[in-house]
Amino acid sequence: MLSEQSVPVVRATLPAVGAALGEITELFYRKLFTAHPELLRDLFNRGNQANGEQRKALAGSIAAFAGMLLDGPGSGPDAMIDRIAHRHAALGVTPDQYKIVHEHLFAAIAETLGDAVTPEVAAAWDEVYWLMADTLIAAESRLYRRAGVADGEVWHRMEIAERHRETPDVISLVLRRADGRPAGPFRAGQYVSVRSQLSDGARQIRQYSLSAAPGGDRWRISVKRVRGGTGPEGEVSSWLHAHARVGDVLTVSEPFGDLTLPEGDGPLLLASAGIGSTPMLAMLGDLVATGSRRPLTVVHADRSPAGHAHRDEQRRLVASHPDARLHLWYEEPGDPAAGAATGLADLGTLDLPDGLTACLCGPPPFLRALRGQLLRRGVPAHAIHYEIFGPDSWLGGE
Repeated sequence: MLSEQSVPVVRATLPAVGAALGEITELFYRKLFTAHPELLRDLFNRGNQANGEQRKALAGSIAAFAGMLLDGPGSGPDAMIDRIAHRHAALGVTPDQYKIVHEHLFAAIAETLGDAVTPEVAAAWDEVYWLMADTLIAAESRLYRRAGVADGEVWHRMEIAERHRETPDVISLVLRRADGRPAGPFRAGQYVSVRSQLSDGARQIRQYSLSAAPGGDRWRISVKRVRGGTGPEGEVSSWLHAHARVGDVLTVSEPFGDLTLPEGDGPLLLASAGIGSTPMLAMLGDLVATGSRRPLTVVHADRSPAGHAHRDEQRRLVASHPDARLHLWYEEPGDPAAGAATGLADLGTLDLPDGLTACLCGPPPFLRALRGQLLRRGVPAHAIHYEIFGPDSWLGGE
């Protein structure tokens, strides 16, 4: 909780700070990477820096956390904090790095807001920062302990045992530990980080969902090549498509991620778009492998049948479940024989059972649309869970 003296200061200055957060975070990253170029080279996603998504996510998280402190404990974005902690743990973030962030963030605040940053204002926002940082550090420490590793020590070497082309833009890589031990357990829906050394010497990190059910001695990831369009070409995905071959060794993290298969036997919706199908495949495979009989609705939307990664596998898994139905939408003409529809996913056409828990994964427009449809159908917000690939600048979905 904020101290009594900081509450009125933060409340009074939040509109001004919030309005300037875009400028503040842009200047912050510029200062940070000037002082520590290795962080841009080897830790931060250069693509998300180039397109501005990371700046928006940072600004949104600061504003949301400050609002939570003002509104009181229990009112704020606990799911947002949990999601950030999982992302940080998958990168191997350590407590000392928060001191570096603090130094350059507060230099950016002072430079942007000038004389408005009185000692009283600086002290209040310093308190906000360290409350958020300490919350994340504690959450990340718990995740490291749960994984059985020291803080930040999440990396190990994994050999590519199999490579398969799923679509023109998606490959799957089956990974085994280079030391011969089993790959290790994970929860269906989680992801791992892959650290790749690129041609310019940078060691860039990206997260990929584990796309097959847990329980075996190997892991599988599915990598969609990000092609240049409105944003930059995907550096790591392009490198893996071009260079990753059977027998190569990759640097891979322990599994993390907060969107996991919900427990219980109540009805479940697994809804995805594009490569967002990958964590849902792991959940679906887990349900089939464990003999679950819970009512299951599987929804997937894609541009075309040819671009639908793991399409046949998804169909086989749904057919193997005793109470599952698959609903497909393709923006281009679909597959009438399989009952696919043309256009965007529309849950209003489906018969959804009461007591539903929903797991969503896909791009923000898909998440917003389906969350809105579910809320209108009476599904409570706390029963709707989501995963977004990339910085989470969509903070309205809790």
